[in-house]
Amino acid sequence: MLLPNARSSYDEILRSFEWRIPTRFNIGHVVCDAWAEKEPARICLQHFSPDGQHLAMTYGALREKSSALANGLRSLGIRRGDRVALLLPQGFDTVVVHVAIYKLGAIALPLALLFGEDALEYRLRASEAVAIVTNEFGLPRLQAIRAKLPALRHLVVAGGAVARDGALAFDDLLDQHPSRFEVAATNPDDPALMIFTSGTTGPPKAALHGHRVLAGHIPGFQLGHEFAPQEGDRIWTPADWAWAGGLLNVLLPALTLGIPVVSSPAQKFDPDMAFRIIAEMDVRNAFIPPTALRLMKSVAAPRSRYDLHLRTITSAGEALGRETYEWVRNVLGVTVNELYGQTECNFVLGSCAALGVTKAGAIGRSVPGHDVAVLDERGLEVADGVEGEIAVRAPDPVMFLGYWDDPAATEAKVRNGWLLTGDIGRRDAEGFVEFVGRDDDVITSAGYRIGPAEIEDCLSGHPAVRLAAVIGKPDPLRTEIVKAYVVLREGHERSERLAAELRDWVKHRLSMHEYPREVDFVDDLPLTTSGKVIRRMLRLRAAAE
Repeated sequence: MLLPNARSSYDEILRSFEWRIPTRFNIGHVVCDAWAEKEPARICLQHFSPDGQHLAMTYGALREKSSALANGLRSLGIRRGDRVALLLPQGFDTVVVHVAIYKLGAIALPLALLFGEDALEYRLRASEAVAIVTNEFGLPRLQAIRAKLPALRHLVVAGGAVARDGALAFDDLLDQHPSRFEVAATNPDDPALMIFTSGTTGPPKAALHGHRVLAGHIPGFQLGHEFAPQEGDRIWTPADWAWAGGLLNVLLPALTLGIPVVSSPAQKFDPDMAFRIIAEMDVRNAFIPPTALRLMKSVAAPRSRYDLHLRTITSAGEALGRETYEWVRNVLGVTVNELYGQTECNFVLGSCAALGVTKAGAIGRSVPGHDVAVLDERGLEVADGVEGEIAVRAPDPVMFLGYWDDPAATEAKVRNGWLLTGDIGRRDAEGFVEFVGRDDDVITSAGYRIGPAEIEDCLSGHPAVRLAAVIGKPDPLRTEIVKAYVVLREGHERSERLAAELRDWVKHRLSMHEYPREVDFVDDLPLTTSGKVIRRMLRLRAAAE
């Protein structure tokens, strides 16, 4: 499952790679106990504190705390296969809970701390979670809906909270139970993790993954971070660990490889704070979603203001675009290794600048061990340069076991041996895939099929634009017209003159048929917790105009 060293070429790695996943495989053991048995004093976690009082945890401490919690959860009657939810920010307690759930053989259900009552009720009810661990911030929302969730038997509050109002104290569960635990003898296909999709195009669905999902992420992680682990590697992401990007692109693979993971307090993304975290914690590796990278462009001369030692940056979640790719390379001195995947089947395309596998505007090539193709509506591979649906051949270690309690949706997602992503792309002669847009997002205008990603990237290159999102607005003449929603940088005023300038900007840089015929200036864009633009909401807004 681990890659050879960097002396091999990318094509050699592709040809020689084969999966070797043990018949007994448990995420909790791999990310924690396997290291604690041989190097208990090794640092696995570090936490950034704005006051400078940074914290650290060893693999040995993580083993003891997670084992105590696993015993505590078992004492509550939680058994193998039960769903246990987490409503927590980045931090040590979150990792302890994850590891304890996996050791027990239960199923972890990470939830974004910013979810409101309706979103939480929907996910907890659909998953029939029997317990949830949260903090003081999440507690009131859960207490407000608890009576509507008959399956939810236990509510545990972390962060030093005391037991009250029917909620148990996290610290009590640890203190009252032994710190030795026999890890469940799980196999790679046993359920371990349930992650709800982002809901960008419809109601969120619960993707169920086996323990093997972690093994499946290791090759892509190692390539994206250019043959990690290297001496001094230390990784951080602003992405919520409740998202597949934060959990599976960073936290679990890094712990597996012995790379310390830096956590930071939950907050609205602040570009200056991001640079401060990277500098103060000596972050060498980072996973930064495209939206966050675009916001970091607003910080002037970051390498002069901050002592940065970045070795690698990976990015995913939406198309990065040429403008941001070039900015990172020119300003930060690092080439972004873009990658691609979905909640159902993640990290199947990737890049590795160290091997020359990188291209501005592309989301990568097939990662070793994953067979990715671009298919037409008949399920046949299209020619190079032709648009089609990105698909992944089954079986695959990162591929989900299915949608929870929804066999019809699972059957529709996997057809004729291929998992259909619903994303439109095109592959070039070198094997690089360019992301065009989700099938639902592709705009049909006057007979042309137009992907929003390229236009958004172009708009983001204008000095007045902070963020941009593009949709198709219904039009009786052209079927749809391109409509742009734009968030401006500070110091720029909304005006029809600027809107015309942006239309010309796209018209002259892309094509006459792709420019936005309508430009709306907005204060912000609707985003998922993973930073993706929810174009569905923008389409509803445009249709109501």
